[in-house]
Amino acid sequence: MKKISFPNDVLPHLIAIGIFLIVTIFFYNPIFFDGKALDQQDIQQWEGSSKSMRDFRDKTGEEALWSDAMFSGMPGYLVNVKWGNTAITYLKRVISFNLPHPICNIYLAFFCYYIMLITFGVRSWLAIAGAIAFGLSNFLIVGMFVGHSARIGAIAFMPLVMAGIHLVFTNRTVLGFGLTATALALHFRENHLQMTYYLLLIVGIYGLVQLVYYFKAKEISEFSKAVGVLVAAVLIAVGTFFGPMWAVTEYTKYSRGGSDLIPRGDKNASSGVSKSYAFDYNYGILEPMTLLIPNFYGGSAMDLLVQDQTSNVSKALRTNANEQTFNQLAYATRGYWGTQTFYPYYTGAITVFLFAVGITFADKKYVWWIVSVSILGIFLSWGSNFAAFNYFVFDFLPGYNKFRSVTFTLVMVVFSMPLLGMLGVEKIMTEGLNKAAKKKLMIVAGVTGGLCAVFLLFAGVMSFTAEGEEQLPPWFLSALIDDRMSLLRSDAFRSLSFVVGAFIVLYFELWKKFSPIAVYAFLILMITFDLSIVDKRYFTKDHYKRKARAAVFAPTEADQLILTDKSYYRVFNIQGTMAEARTSYYHHSIGGYHGVKIKRYQELYDSCMAQQLQGLIQNVKTGKLDFREFGAINMLNAKYLVYGEEKGNVIPNPSANGNAWFVGKVIPVNSALEELHKVCEINTRYEAVINDPAFKSSGQYDSASTITLLDHNPKMLKYESQSSVEGLAVFSEIYYAVGWTATIDGKEVPIHRVDYVLRAINVPSGKHTIEFRFEPAAYTTGNKITTIFSWLLIVVMLGSIGWSLRKDPTTNA
Repeated sequence: MKKISFPNDVLPHLIAIGIFLIVTIFFYNPIFFDGKALDQQDIQQWEGSSKSMRDFRDKTGEEALWSDAMFSGMPGYLVNVKWGNTAITYLKRVISFNLPHPICNIYLAFFCYYIMLITFGVRSWLAIAGAIAFGLSNFLIVGMFVGHSARIGAIAFMPLVMAGIHLVFTNRTVLGFGLTATALALHFRENHLQMTYYLLLIVGIYGLVQLVYYFKAKEISEFSKAVGVLVAAVLIAVGTFFGPMWAVTEYTKYSRGGSDLIPRGDKNASSGVSKSYAFDYNYGILEPMTLLIPNFYGGSAMDLLVQDQTSNVSKALRTNANEQTFNQLAYATRGYWGTQTFYPYYTGAITVFLFAVGITFADKKYVWWIVSVSILGIFLSWGSNFAAFNYFVFDFLPGYNKFRSVTFTLVMVVFSMPLLGMLGVEKIMTEGLNKAAKKKLMIVAGVTGGLCAVFLLFAGVMSFTAEGEEQLPPWFLSALIDDRMSLLRSDAFRSLSFVVGAFIVLYFELWKKFSPIAVYAFLILMITFDLSIVDKRYFTKDHYKRKARAAVFAPTEADQLILTDKSYYRVFNIQGTMAEARTSYYHHSIGGYHGVKIKRYQELYDSCMAQQLQGLIQNVKTGKLDFREFGAINMLNAKYLVYGEEKGNVIPNPSANGNAWFVGKVIPVNSALEELHKVCEINTRYEAVINDPAFKSSGQYDSASTITLLDHNPKMLKYESQSSVEGLAVFSEIYYAVGWTATIDGKEVPIHRVDYVLRAINVPSGKHTIEFRFEPAAYTTGNKITTIFSWLLIVVMLGSIGWSLRKDPTTNA
């Protein structure tokens, strides 16, 4: 067994863990010392969207699988389903010391990046500095406070995956195998496939570089063995995620797959999201400068300069504007003048400088890999601003067209910069600086510091105006430009100062002249202060709330009025319908909040329901409150419309079709587009549209026929039908082709899609019991596989650690 020396082998890592815990606790101190919670908008939306599923779990001990409170119903896989990977969940809690969610993800980002740097041969103290540079980059911090917990959790484990892969490629095969499988399982558990995709790009480029070097060394067989080991690790990790992956892959066809409205073979057809949707958020061409100078474009798009009484615009408004003009111009005082709608991403001036140091001094195989990853991340983040490249990638790179918000590709840059930077510093500290090396270091400092100096001295050459702002009053625009120029110069000087400080440490090799520990501590503190000060610009005390959930979800007068109705119905909140999930907290809702809703439902809303809603509003204004002409709204059983919090803001809809009904006429169509248009025109209570040439209707109708809902929960609906003739029954439930089964008196019958989004079945004459059940194989079978592989992974992880301690591995970093 390998002998472990406590002071030399263990103590540095314990110190690192202690530092990470301290930084995490103090950065989020209101949570630990004041009993507050993060006020995360997306998490509040999740609270509303998942309420019915959580209630069902608490009541029955079962998983709902189907979310019946959002968008008239959708699969719940990406809302709130617990899978059989409990072992992976417990493992995450153990390695994060059971820190509160989602704060644990920032600690894990420190921890995992530290491990990766250690595997790449970076000494412990430098690894601490690099880990803090990664975990405190405001890419992660901003993502945390807006509520993207799954995204940040997935990012946190990306370095751990890379650490395992690198171990395998440096002849530490067993430990690398176990770490890769474990890290991937933890990463998969966060269930953010967009980050997994970007991780695949990082790993893919690493693999290509390794292949080149193995090929040059004539060691292709060794490369193949390493790949084989990693494939085995990936298979085990995929097994722990098998059920969720199956479910999400299945659902993607109906959420972000190609639209049925575009005929197959059409040049505009796509198997993913549209280009306009994918590139809705793009980085400007010069926007990556915010990685070095955070206020390069004026900071956050959310901040108004008028809030600062000392700003030029504030003074100008008080001097030149009356109250009306002041109010009109107040919202035009954004310091930000770029193309984004949220926050700039800052990796740290020191990190950027050290990244340039790494390019100059680190081993070339790492430089080729990491620089390529960084360039690709920036190119992709430009989106439609670099259409020649990104449209090609969107059309031809497999799977890339499933994702939006291309600014998230900057995670590749955030991942890369501290790694290459610390590899470069490690090289300098190991080999020292001769005269030629010092000259190179001066050039590096001249380039990075010089950029800061250029914008400090010559900022006036920039326009500092956004599109459309030329219409603003000249006196106001002049003050606005002066403020923006001041913001840029202030941060350029700030970044220059940090670059100079880091340069002095390296150039004069201060670790040789003073205590090395003091120099390491200085670097760690400089990086921490650099990043945390900028983070606090956007992540303030206002992002903490005491008992925020209770205030947000307190029932309004409108809620209380509607809840007196104990039947099964839906509520149509006409204020931000498709962008709010608070309604879903108390009611079954027409709308909701989720990035991957069923595509057909979104299309129905965009082209038909929104149009009918406008018509309804016009009718209300003219005093004609007649719902009968709004068939799409009625077929979704929208019994109540809401437009505010008071009792008087509730409009009952007496024409809602109810839970189910027989139709007297079936209208066949030949395309999805024709189907959608027809649904907007018909009276859905008596007619149904179907796009299925094989469908046969009895053509009979009994006006006295009834269908009554007897029982319901998120995964089951039970009805009783009564009719003198066979007929087509339409149900106010969303059609989903996978997992739902229908039975009449216990005998399974086919489910048809009608009215573009609803389900229907042929019901024979007489009295019958009809049941719908949602039992997708992705869960019933896939979850068993997930459970087995999750416990297998724990065995593999413990076994690989034990084997590595038993046998001193050969290292070839």
